[in-house]
Amino acid sequence: MIMQIRIKYFLSGILILLAVISGSTKALAQNATDFRFNEILVLNDSNYVDDFGEHSSWIEILNTSYSSVNLGGCYLTDDLSNPTKYWIPTGDPATSVSPRGYIVFWADNQPTRGIFHLNFKLENAKTIALFDANGKTLIDKLDIPGDQTTDVSFGRINDNSQKWKKLEHSTPGANNDHNRKESAGEKFVQMDPYGLGMTMIAMFVVFSALAILYIIYKNIGRFFIRRSGSVKKDFTTKSKRPVEEVMSGEVNAAIAMALYLYQNETHDYENTVLTIQKVSRNYSPWSSKIYTLRKTSR
Repeated sequence: MIMQIRIKYFLSGILILLAVISGSTKALAQNATDFRFNEILVLNDSNYVDDFGEHSSWIEILNTSYSSVNLGGCYLTDDLSNPTKYWIPTGDPATSVSPRGYIVFWADNQPTRGIFHLNFKLENAKTIALFDANGKTLIDKLDIPGDQTTDVSFGRINDNSQKWKKLEHSTPGANNDHNRKESAGEKFVQMDPYGLGMTMIAMFVVFSALAILYIIYKNIGRFFIRRSGSVKKDFTTKSKRPVEEVMSGEVNAAIAMALYLYQNETHDYENTVLTIQKVSRNYSPWSSKIYTLRKTSR
């Protein structure tokens, strides 16, 4: 019984944990505070072109979270005194940014060309800011240096860095760091060139999994054994007959006498003499063989 209660509480805890995790994931998916400015290009002469084939200033925003976030409803501005200068429309799947993904806006002061075309330019801007949907919460702000170079973008050293610099390569919609990095496998090979660590880790994982399975199946077996024992005990208790009372000799004698008198009154002695009587037949069948046999001479 105790084991059953523990398993019940354990399953309830797992369900609550899953509900909390799913709720947290949903909340993260709707949290715009994970956005950050990642790269800008102020003076675009022969760099990337927009969907109308024109060279315009552009702003790249990074989703730093590991879940999809929709930027719709937020505000972009180049004037902190007017935080709601450009409203990013909602309900458009194009404003949904994938995990660790990027989104690019064109600062060409032509908002009629689409939702990714802002109503201000960067040539004379000193600051750009991103505000939340309430128009008051500042998500990120960038002070634009005045010494911008034509066709040279200004961005973070990498996605996780807080330092900005002029980049050698413009990378709208991509990571700013193009240097070759060692993979996790290469780093592990440097740490464990002979594979001993990998062997130990693999053995540890396998034996840990076996130990966990052993504990789980052992507890499950004990649970079912205890449950079957309790059921058998309850069945035995319910099917147990009450103890019969011992009858006295007078009661037994009265019952025997009643049975004897009953048998004597209902059953008579039968006659055991058997009698045999000859039955004579007064007819002779015409087909009897007795009349067709010849009589022998004496």
